Amino acid sequence: MRIPSRTLTAFPSGVRALAGSAWLLFAACTTVGPDYVPPQTTMPTDFHTRVEKQKFESKKEQDNNKEEKETEKTPEIPVKQVTPEMLAEWWQTLEDPLLSQLVDKAVNDNLDLKLAQSRVREERARRGIARSERFPTIDAVGSTARQRSSRENLFRRGGEFNMYSAGFDSTWEIDLFGRIQRSVEAAEASVEARKEQLNDTLVTLVAEVALNYIEIRTFQARLEAAEKNRRVQEETLQIVKDRLQAGLTSTLTLEQAKYNLENTKAEIPTLKTGVEQGKNGLSVLLGEFPGAINEELQEFKQVPVTPMDVVVGVPADLLRRRPDIRQAERELAAQTARIGIATSELYPRFTLLGSIGLESISASSFLSGPATAFSIGPQVTWNVFSAGRIRQNIKVQDELQEQALIQYEATVLTAVQDVENALIDYAKEQVRRQALLKSIESAQNAVELSRELYVAGLSDFIAVLEAERSLFSFQDQLAVSEGRVVSNLIRLFKALGGGWKPLMAEAPEEQPQS
Repeated sequence: MRIPSRTLTAFPSGVRALAGSAWLLFAACTTVGPDYVPPQTTMPTDFHTRVEKQKFESKKEQDNNKEEKETEKTPEIPVKQVTPEMLAEWWQTLEDPLLSQLVDKAVNDNLDLKLAQSRVREERARRGIARSERFPTIDAVGSTARQRSSRENLFRRGGEFNMYSAGFDSTWEIDLFGRIQRSVEAAEASVEARKEQLNDTLVTLVAEVALNYIEIRTFQARLEAAEKNRRVQEETLQIVKDRLQAGLTSTLTLEQAKYNLENTKAEIPTLKTGVEQGKNGLSVLLGEFPGAINEELQEFKQVPVTPMDVVVGVPADLLRRRPDIRQAERELAAQTARIGIATSELYPRFTLLGSIGLESISASSFLSGPATAFSIGPQVTWNVFSAGRIRQNIKVQDELQEQALIQYEATVLTAVQDVENALIDYAKEQVRRQALLKSIESAQNAVELSRELYVAGLSDFIAVLEAERSLFSFQDQLAVSEGRVVSNLIRLFKALGGGWKPLMAEAPEEQPQS
């Protein structure tokens, strides 16, 4: 619709006056409420727990090089500096290609991660809504109606007539006291908080995939140990049967050999259950139905033990690395901005209103110059009485900020505790593992010697039973310990905030749309 140029010259002075008023309002703008200042956290200079250097000898060396190792020096565990680059993909240090494949699949297909990504996009959309309040809104309007006016109006004229109208209405809030600015600040901080929540979800997911994988391998190792002991005890049972037929032992000894064997067999179904349940849990983490990865994990592999001394840096690094700490800090920033939003309700709100269009009682003259109509001017709204509601809301926002600060401080304390606990668990389990390796070596010797003495008639069968039970127990404990060593290392990497890198690039700035 083109409005004749002569009608536009009818109101330039009003527009100029209003524009001048708007500039004066902008010049007087102030942002109420507190400006955000990041919390100053005093961190310990170092972690309390230190991973002591351990001596490492592999299980393979224990089995194959017993005599040689008595005269050889045991190699020390290599020292590994934990760097940000290493933390980002810490699972690569375990050198297990299948684990790396599983982590990649989980990052692509896990439903919790997709949900966290959706929440980031949702918060970005909310930020766009907050930013849009900086700009005027323009609505196109139009109507046609049959009207009857009162004869008691200002002009003392009444009657029925048609009214045709079309045009544009506009409103624009002047952010004189910073309500919109604080809303945008809160929205920006909320977006950052959701991004850190996404990173924290990724940290947890990668750790859970690795822990489930190690649990499966641990159950498989325990199952292999049980099967191996079952075969040993079957051989022992056959020896007892042969001696019973020769009249060299009693039926009591036979029954003892049988219940020892059956007790070992009873452990096998439980261990198989653990393997299958672990596979089911891992499948769900990968976004698959249970049973989807049975084929990949069917073949038994040793737990990927990678003992090493780790240098983990200083506690202050956690403030930069742990997503949950970064999320808590961003939530504190968002809540600080919300105090300003609440405080702005104490002040008047200024809005510029304007409309321009055509009005006519005749369709034939609707597009003519005289049909042009406009209005423009400011509007002020001020809540002068609310029975204390506004001030009470400010107090609510103040307390929520205090709670956010307390939550931030608690998150920092928990983060340091997580690292300390993971360090000591990792260090002490390695010591336990080394002791178990030595106990297994002695138990294997005891089984061989007790058998020889029993067959020679120099010892009773109880010694054989005790030796076999001890060997089975130690081998089972070793399998569990080797799993714990790796699991504790995984928990250490998780506690340090490892396992995340940006998944979603920062969205471009939203542009106002009609």
